[in-house]
Amino acid sequence: MFNFSKFINSFRYALEGISYAIKHNQNLKVHFFAAFLVLIFGFILGLTRYEMFGVGVLIVLVISAEMINSAIEEVVDLLVKEHSQEAKIAKDVSAGMVLITAVFAAVVGIFIFLPHFLTIFQ
Repeated sequence: MFNFSKFINSFRYALEGISYAIKHNQNLKVHFFAAFLVLIFGFILGLTRYEMFGVGVLIVLVISAEMINSAIEEVVDLLVKEHSQEAKIAKDVSAGMVLITAVFAAVVGIFIFLPHFLTIFQ
């Protein structure tokens, strides 16, 4: 049977998680600020709806990767009280995931934005 109260609570918990991540994760704040700037520039430069869609997908990808990284780091810190190579590997790999997604987003962003900037400055 569908439990509407549990369904609504799941959204509340998700929003609490997003709020916690934004308040306590400096890198996530940077990603949100960068996303805000990218979206503003996208509107100013007149990106097509397909370009904006691509930018939006990349923003969600990078922010999601950062949130997964944060969750992994919190779990590792909870489970491992002393320094261990395995904990370091888990944290480093999850940080690497964020780096890969952010670099990919930046490269694709260059391909999307560069023609618009070149049109303005020619």
